Amino acid sequence: MILFGINTFIAVLDTRKANGIIDKVGKEATPVKSTESKYQQGKKVLEALTGLPETGPKTGYAAFSPEIEVFLKEHLFADIFTRDILSYTDREVATISALINLGGVEPMMKSHMGIGLNLGLSDNQLKEMFSLIEAKVGKKEADSARKVLQEILDARK
Repeated sequence: MILFGINTFIAVLDTRKANGIIDKVGKEATPVKSTESKYQQGKKVLEALTGLPETGPKTGYAAFSPEIEVFLKEHLFADIFTRDILSYTDREVATISALINLGGVEPMMKSHMGIGLNLGLSDNQLKEMFSLIEAKVGKKEADSARKVLQEILDARK
């Protein structure tokens, strides 16, 4: 999904350039300076995102494929999420939007909406996002997102 997103972004930039729009390149990420291992850095980021401690026995994909669990913590959460270009919340807004538009990935939407709420997004902010998606993409996608959010809110009562 990430590579597809990058290629789509490149196509958008190429189209803008062909239309005479010159986009300014943003700042480079500040190098991460930490004495902790990448695994420990990634573990801390994941705990901050989910609001849950990373303790106890591994389950799901982490138990089935421990090397994937290490890869995700070291590369996704340590190498990418610790960069200072986007905040955690900005990353979640982008991820939630992409998942809604992709469709058929409701479990991932649920996980990322939960992370967004944990990071301080309000349910009203998510609902506003759904309204924008409905206007720009479609009602089906927005309604799917609304259903997922309602499941999360019902479970939190």
